[in-house]
Amino acid sequence: MNRSQQFRLTLMLAVPAILAQVSSVLMQYIDFAMVGRLGANPAASIGLVSTCTWLFTGFALAVVTGFSVQVAHACGAKDFDRARLLLRQGLFSITMFSILLGLVGVLISGPLPGWLGGDEVLKQDASVYFRIYAGFLPIGMVGWGASAMLQSSGNMKVPSILYIGMCALDVVFNYIFIYLLDMGVAGAAWGSGIAEAVTSIVAVWYACTRSPELRQKGVKGPFVPQASIRRQALSVTGPLWLQNVVMRGAYVASTLIVAPLGPVSIAANAFAITAESFCYMPGYGLEEASTTLVGQSLGAGRRDLARRFAWTTIGMAMIMMSLLAVAMYAFAPQMIGVMSTDTEVVALGARVLRIEAFAEAFYAASIVGFGVCAGAGQTMIPTILNLGTMWIVRIGLALILTPRYGLTGYWIAMCVELSLRGILFLIYVRTGHWLKKWTPAPATLGENC
Repeated sequence: MNRSQQFRLTLMLAVPAILAQVSSVLMQYIDFAMVGRLGANPAASIGLVSTCTWLFTGFALAVVTGFSVQVAHACGAKDFDRARLLLRQGLFSITMFSILLGLVGVLISGPLPGWLGGDEVLKQDASVYFRIYAGFLPIGMVGWGASAMLQSSGNMKVPSILYIGMCALDVVFNYIFIYLLDMGVAGAAWGSGIAEAVTSIVAVWYACTRSPELRQKGVKGPFVPQASIRRQALSVTGPLWLQNVVMRGAYVASTLIVAPLGPVSIAANAFAITAESFCYMPGYGLEEASTTLVGQSLGAGRRDLARRFAWTTIGMAMIMMSLLAVAMYAFAPQMIGVMSTDTEVVALGARVLRIEAFAEAFYAASIVGFGVCAGAGQTMIPTILNLGTMWIVRIGLALILTPRYGLTGYWIAMCVELSLRGILFLIYVRTGHWLKKWTPAPATLGENC
């Protein structure tokens, strides 16, 4: 493939994935915008536990990635029998793990806001929101698993349509539960949960019955992962679990740093993170595309093509996110204003959002760089890079700057850390070590559990 063909193929896969990312971000935006109309405290209660929702979601998505990467390799090698078995065993594993995770979430939902240092006025709403989120976690994650494996098979269109439709459902259900039924913060959780559940059912149905590469008609084999598949999944999922503890754990630590600043800072921080999501959604869309393209290239034995796709996706992400960063800087007050009418929250949120604009290009490199490595099944070194920058640079600087400069100090620390992380990922991808360690998955399907 020449560069023009690579670019077109990357764009073909990335655009639907970016649209899916837009839908995910819009879900958060919708919740905050609709709850934000009720005041700063209801919005802050969601913001207080948002880092923990990311933490729990990250654990489940790591299991998803452990199977979706193998689907990409199998489809790249045209081994569709293996891909179908991977879908079956992957969905079963995701379901079992997410049920366990959801139960843990329900059990800790009561004391969680207190553990995070939240004010008394926030604890009740925050606890209820997290409990409902945890209850819907299993069905939501099964849908994400089906969508991820569809994407790994090369089908980006259907998952994108599904998750854009989920946003429309979220608006409808949120309006019903928040306003018509006057359920406030709990209504936002119910609305999002039901929208995710409907979308997940359709995603699983399509993957199992309509996808040419993954449909389950005539497939024979156990639901419990076989030894070879289990080993491959754990080799990817294990480091991702570690990364989740490292990355999302640092986000939880940041909540402990920001929470003492009060409801205005908590709300401004949550709104700014959500608004920034619109800037980095191309990065995560291209991350998904890079995982599929690199995985299928390596599955086909094309290391040279995998390397070229790596740099194509990284370069595209850096350009897109840089352009969006300019727009984010210019329209920061308006982006925060959509979610809140509180002048203090809007002013503070816009100020920190503009600080983050300077890190977006390198942030893009770190996002897609990780997707490239995940496509090759190599996640340990990237996890170590994330660990060092998050805990040493971001948290270390935040502990120094936040007490002195408030929320602005925390976002300065974040900007510095993201820039450094991106530079380190660019260096690592350039070394090519992520390619040298790759080995193809075993072809046999007959191994016993």
